[in-house]
Amino acid sequence: MSDSTTDPTREKDVPLPRIIRAMAVIERVGNALPHPFWLFWILAAILAVASAIMAGLDVSVVSPSDGETVVVRSLLSGEGMAMALSTMIDNFAAFPPMATIVAVIMGVAVAERSGFLASLMRVSVSRVPTGWVVFAVAFAGTMSHVASAAAYIILVPLGGLAFRAVGRSPILGVVVAYTAIASGYDASPIPTPNDAIFAGITTAAAQVVDPGAFVSPLSNWYFNIASSVVLATVITVITKFVLAKRPDLDPDPDADLEDIGSLKLSDAERSGLRRALVALVLALIALTAIVIPAGSPLRGEDGGLAESPLLTGVGALVALLFGLVGIIYGHRVGTIEKPGDVPALMVQGIKQMAPVLVLFFAIAQFLAYFDWTHIGDVIAVRAAEALETSGIPVVVLFLFILVLLSLINIIITSGSAMWAICAPVLVPMLMLIEVPAETTQALFRIADSGSTAITPMSPYFVMALGFLQQYRKSAGIGTLASYTLPLAIGMTTVWTLLFLAWWALGIPLGPGAPVR
Repeated sequence: MSDSTTDPTREKDVPLPRIIRAMAVIERVGNALPHPFWLFWILAAILAVASAIMAGLDVSVVSPSDGETVVVRSLLSGEGMAMALSTMIDNFAAFPPMATIVAVIMGVAVAERSGFLASLMRVSVSRVPTGWVVFAVAFAGTMSHVASAAAYIILVPLGGLAFRAVGRSPILGVVVAYTAIASGYDASPIPTPNDAIFAGITTAAAQVVDPGAFVSPLSNWYFNIASSVVLATVITVITKFVLAKRPDLDPDPDADLEDIGSLKLSDAERSGLRRALVALVLALIALTAIVIPAGSPLRGEDGGLAESPLLTGVGALVALLFGLVGIIYGHRVGTIEKPGDVPALMVQGIKQMAPVLVLFFAIAQFLAYFDWTHIGDVIAVRAAEALETSGIPVVVLFLFILVLLSLINIIITSGSAMWAICAPVLVPMLMLIEVPAETTQALFRIADSGSTAITPMSPYFVMALGFLQQYRKSAGIGTLASYTLPLAIGMTTVWTLLFLAWWALGIPLGPGAPVR
């Protein structure tokens, strides 16, 4: 892989050399980290030693929830080792995101592998007027997150094609599509598998303070919808006034350009997409009609939606809806010919999730050990007490946490891994100063997304670079970083301002989520 900074004709076109050098340092540091699976076992070992020391010092706090004294317990004690061994399977089976994410992935897999999601992305960026192509590709990027990693494979090259179709630089199209997906990854207006993962981890962390706490996968949905529109607008503005003015947007003269026709849908694909979307609308109308009556079985005991069957079962609902549109589309285009094809597609989806499920095993053990030792309780209570006496405004605390998590995200690019490490401390700590768990999760979403487009530690950064090199062979890590950096900074800044305004106005983040 060549770096554009080695070519004197390109060097003037790639600004921010200090940032590029910093990216190289980050890449070396990140490459030195172990695989996330082993990282959690290393953290568990560190936790064991820390718990033994703290238990030996009789470290304890008074729980503000029930007034009882909570004492740190040692993982290296006989009781601790017995707990670690006897609960290992139960920890994995009871890990909050486990069942939900498996169910959601089965439904999403049918929609993805039948071709429905790919066709939806293609139609969303095709035949777009020149003035709207940037916004269309950017907004499609936020919607594409429902396809998880497949979003990069499908939409990034389509971004280049869409820009070419309206006479604009395909290099710019690749950059816009990639950054919209990467730096807006947790801003999807459509519920995604990540929503289930984050909600499960947040629920487990919140139960340290409130054993009855429940965070729904839709707990940030309203905020996500607004965020997707705002971020697409930010990308449009920065692309127009910053990136579009760069002098190095023309592809190489000998670049092997793809056929613009690959953006077009066949008659069967258009028909299948139309039928699937009609079915989706009808299903949502039927669901709304069931939920509206005050005595609806999908409402909670108090007649509301908080902790109602509708929200607690939202994972199954999402899976069913994606399965529905996937089956209808697949039957029309021929990717699903018989009933047996449907479970086969689900199996393929589960296979794709196998690395995540393996990681879940390690995460589940670490979180269970962390909870058992009570170290999280001690840190959360002591930190909350310090914050209350310090008089630090909550907004300043939000900004500090955002910066810290953004820096961590550059090195630990797995959102579930980073949240599993940080949530057990941040969620209880902020709950003790009356910040809802859903709000802390929304703050994490910004940090987990913003810096993703600029870190070479992300495997999708390298993938995007490969698509970029189809148009410019000399492009390197520094080239892509210099394109994405203005977008990532602008998106993170505006997204943070949106969050702070949301908090100040007391707007619910999602269905059933507390205002503050």
